[in-house]
Amino acid sequence: MNRLLMRKTGDAKFLSHLDLMRTMQRAFVRTGLKIKHTQGFNPHPYMSFALPLSVGVESLCELMDFELDEPLELACIPDSLNKKLPDGLFAVSAYKAENKFKNIKWLDIFCELYYDVGVPECAAAKIQNIFSKSAVVEKRTKRGTAQIDIFPLINAVKIECATEKMLSIYARISAQEPSLNPGLLIAAVNKYEKSLTPDFTKMERREIYDADLKVFR
Repeated sequence: MNRLLMRKTGDAKFLSHLDLMRTMQRAFVRTGLKIKHTQGFNPHPYMSFALPLSVGVESLCELMDFELDEPLELACIPDSLNKKLPDGLFAVSAYKAENKFKNIKWLDIFCELYYDVGVPECAAAKIQNIFSKSAVVEKRTKRGTAQIDIFPLINAVKIECATEKMLSIYARISAQEPSLNPGLLIAAVNKYEKSLTPDFTKMERREIYDADLKVFR
């Protein structure tokens, strides 16, 4: 199996997971790269993404596995794709996959919390305190909603006052089994320190790791 490392930023962050799959399929077709398909009446391309990204979240470390119908020098693929990809999608590198997606355990997330009238006093310390102990929030599931404690799903977190109107959250959170949606970090702020609810937020996935905290590629 081959693997592609990508960035998804800017307007591309508004692409849903299905839209991203379709976009990549079309990009391969336009470059003349033939993706291998399954056999049968309804063939599907051998293409899959690790950790589907929530709409509105940027990422510097999207991973996509794919197979081609014929051998090709993988180092040439990113340049070919980047000529056909829309703004915000950028192929960084292509290589042979040696590790399975199921071995991903942690990911780094960077959040920016904006306050129109300025960051409230002691906000960084108060938010840091939220994540230093049990914090139960509501999570949407396929069966409805559930209450989960996000504290066990956070490996590390650091809050900083970056500017007069912006706080930053650097967090290493569980990527899967179970996963922690980074939006639940903001949900915890809304629940436990309502006065610190931001007027606007930005989120970016920065890196992914295995269980030993080694960068996953």
